[in-house]
Parts: sequence; structure tokens; C-alpha cells
Amino acid sequence: MNRDAFSGYHPSVTMLYFVLAIGLTMFLNHPVCLGLSLIGALAYSIYLKGRKAVRFNLVYMLPLLVITALINPAFSHQGVTILAYLPSGNPLTLESILYGIYAAFLLIAAITWFSCFNAVMTSDKLVYLFGRIIPALSLVLSMSLRFVPRFTAQIKVISKAQKCVGRDVSNGGLIRRARHGIKILSILATWALENAIDTASSMKSRGYGLPGRTAFSIYRFDRRDRRALVFLLLCGGGVMAGAFAGELKFVYMPILSGAAFDLWQAVVFGLYLALCAMPMLINGREDLKWKSMKKQRTAPPSPSKI
Repeated sequence: MNRDAFSGYHPSVTMLYFVLAIGLTMFLNHPVCLGLSLIGALAYSIYLKGRKAVRFNLVYMLPLLVITALINPAFSHQGVTILAYLPSGNPLTLESILYGIYAAFLLIAAITWFSCFNAVMTSDKLVYLFGRIIPALSLVLSMSLRFVPRFTAQIKVISKAQKCVGRDVSNGGLIRRARHGIKILSILATWALENAIDTASSMKSRGYGLPGRTAFSIYRFDRRDRRALVFLLLCGGGVMAGAFAGELKFVYMPILSGAAFDLWQAVVFGLYLALCAMPMLINGREDLKWKSMKKQRTAPPSPSKI
């Protein structure tokens, strides 16, 4: 059983969701929208990957967040609110600090959404969506997405094999270890080229890209997918309409300013929250159904039925 219910939706629905989630995260600079997007991305990432996502966020994302937030005020000195002067004589402004924090959180949110995209949009879904329209691009995308995990697994196999004959990167002095590492990378590159040739020959023999070819598909667009698609269009359309109307306008430089808070802006924030939380809402509903079914199965029979 697939734990993530959102992954079971039609590929067109999940693809549209990630296009909206990633696109709106990149183009909406309002801090409230960024916060909602980051919370939704982190929650979904943790739901998908569990402790692995938590460890990745603490080990890699948190240092990246701090470094990115410090880079902007160190090199950018725009802004009217001067807090202090650096040893170089350049001013340290409040606006540059806040913009650096915004840029750091934007980077983390985008990376997290892309990690969720990589986990949900598998290669077969991409081939299904783009195989008939742009078959070459769909094949490149599917191969690119599995590039890192396959090469990581293969280099581990090569390293273990080389270690058995005493040619691992942990054997010998510095120069000897470097030679062993180069040897391992050379073997990996040879394997990659041979694998690419085999893949190309296999796809050519199957008639990939030829006109009129048929394709097997296990995906069906049902009523559940239609409801999800309508929900996505309503939320995404409402947020984009609010953005074009100026309700999400926010400026960091040279002074902090944004649109005044009103009822329409609150509605747009609510729609964006619903959009970012959509996978978790779907998974939460399915988890409640599953727990209810398990409780009904394990519940003792009532005395009247005995």
C-alpha cells in the first residue's frame, strides 16, 4: 500500500500542482506567502521521507539557510534603515538583512518542493505525460531524474569491488588514494556510457518516438482527479488573480512596503494556504479513513449480534 495518497492521483493533477506550488513560490515575494509555502513544503517532505527528511533539513538546509541569509547584508548595502556600519565603512541596513532572510527561505522552499516533486513525479509519470508530445524530452527528463540515485548506487558497488582487491580510496597514502579514486570514477564513467548506449538501443528497438506507436498506461482520469483539478484551478486562479490585482505586492528595497491588509488579501492567503496544504489535507483524510476501517475491523461484536 502506498502511504502517500496524493501520489496516487493522475499524473496531470500532480504535475499541475507542483507547477503551481513551485511557480508561485518563485514569483510571489510576499513574506506570508513564502512562509505558507515553506511550511507546506517541509510538512509534505517530512510526510514523504520521514526521519530522512528531518535529518537532511537539519544537516544541509539549516546551514545553507544561515549562510544565504548572511551573504546578502555582507555584499548589499541598500536600504534606508541603517543599523550599524561595517569595518569597511559600508552601512548595515535592516532592509538588506530582511531581504537576505527572504532569499534564504525562498531557496530552502524551492529545494524542498523540488525534492517532493522528485519523489512523487516518477519517470513513468513523466513519460506518460510528455511521451506523445515531446518523446525525446520526456526520455531525457526521466533519465535525468534517476541519474543521481542510480549513479550513487553504482559507485558504491564499484567501491566495494575495488576495496576487495585493495584499491579503495581508504588504502595507501594520499597519492595512492587519489589514483584509486580516479580509477573508480573512470569505471563509473565507462559504465555510464555503456548504459546510455544500451538504453538508446533498447528504446530504438521498441519504436520509441515513431508516429503511430501505442503505449501502455495504468493511469485513468476519474472523478476524484476531476475534483482535485477543480480545486487546484480555483485556488491557483484565485491566488494569481490576487497577485495581478496587487494584493500580494511587497517591496524590500529601498524601504519595506506592501499592500494594506484587507478582506480580499485574507481570502488570497487562505487560498494559497489551501493550495500548499493540499497534499497533507488529502493524506490526512485518507489516514483517518484507514484508521476508521482498522478500528471497525478490530472492534468486538456488539452483544446483540452474539
